[in-house]
Amino acid sequence: MGLCLPAGRYRPDGRGVGVSASPNPLRAYAAVTAAYWAFMLSDGALRMLVLLQFNALGFTPVQLAWLFLLYELAGIVTNLGAGWLAARFGLAATLYGGLALQIGALVALAQLDPGWGVSASVVFVMAVQGVSGVAKDLAKMSSKSAVKLLAPSEAGGLFRWVALLTGSKNAVKGFGFFLGAALLALAGFQAAVWGMAAVLAAILAAVVLFLPAGLPGRMKSEDSWGGWRSKDWRVNRLSLARMFLFGARDVWFVVGIPVYFQSVLSDGSAEGRRAAFFLVGGFMALWIIAYGLVQGLAPRILGRKDQTEAAMVAKATHWAGRLVPLPFLLAGAAWAAGGPALWLTAVLVLGLLAFGFVFAVNSSVHSYLILAFGAAERITRDVGFYYMANAAGRLIGTLLSGLSYQAGGLPLCLATAGGMALASWLSMRWLRAGA
Repeated sequence: MGLCLPAGRYRPDGRGVGVSASPNPLRAYAAVTAAYWAFMLSDGALRMLVLLQFNALGFTPVQLAWLFLLYELAGIVTNLGAGWLAARFGLAATLYGGLALQIGALVALAQLDPGWGVSASVVFVMAVQGVSGVAKDLAKMSSKSAVKLLAPSEAGGLFRWVALLTGSKNAVKGFGFFLGAALLALAGFQAAVWGMAAVLAAILAAVVLFLPAGLPGRMKSEDSWGGWRSKDWRVNRLSLARMFLFGARDVWFVVGIPVYFQSVLSDGSAEGRRAAFFLVGGFMALWIIAYGLVQGLAPRILGRKDQTEAAMVAKATHWAGRLVPLPFLLAGAAWAAGGPALWLTAVLVLGLLAFGFVFAVNSSVHSYLILAFGAAERITRDVGFYYMANAAGRLIGTLLSGLSYQAGGLPLCLATAGGMALASWLSMRWLRAGA
């Protein structure tokens, strides 16, 4: 099947798919990528600001998980409709909308009053995070769908462009993790949030001015809201695997590991808390940046060129199986340690970096397969459905992160991640069986 429209061959009427007036797909791709970078930088910084600030204020792991639940739930709802919105109004409109909503979320978060009680603070931050979740998935769906329609048609072109976008995005988001921790330590919560809102507003203005005209246009007027549903069983099974894959990561990533590391690294003093902010944020940033770099190298690791979709599904299944034992081994190490220990911290750092390498290859090949499976005339809706499953996995992982850590500490948290990785592998085997 054809993976994308050749450069320069677009429908002139603005209906269906394609770009009506973009003379330079590479320029459009660069502009979309730059906008996505800016968004993900703020997204990573905001996550660390919220997590570290409220952990330092004494919130429990479950309360911390609640802060991010509406963010993930909003992603599910957004992805149900984002593909339809992009097909109806165009990808440029949804990209601008995502950036504008993120600015609004940052401005709202700056209004948080330290004098509010725990319940009021949790509800307010949940609501703001919900807006940020809508913004993130609008920006993500717009960027990924644009790649499908802008990528060159030669062998491996789509995979290279997808890998570059997703890999660079995660490297930028990783830097955002460190930036958020650094801003919290050096400037404080409110100053950091206002600064990010101002910078993102300037970037939105630049994107509106310089984004080339002619990003994918609107769908046919007779297409209806119900068109978001995927009619391809491959998309449905891949989406199921994606849900469990990201659940396996977020079970330890959202609450468990940051809270554990902060408890180990902070001595309770103001100076100790600031140092812990830097160290925890630095590790999370390193993990995300390394993850992004591996994603960018995935085409070389997997040898994508001239391989069939069936061969790529087989490789994806193989790499899903490689992920399964890693969190179970780390859970066993945490259980054997019985509590914080220097050797356990070293094992966790190395083991989670290994997890990140295998996870990145899995994530990258998933990002390729959804665009390869998706039909060009309904790509925004197939991608939206797929990222709805992604958001569902993050929602499940976020909730289980707080619950498992509070109920059984780090060993249960990591073992739960292992169970999610196992479910992802089984889902990929189901996809391969039907390929």
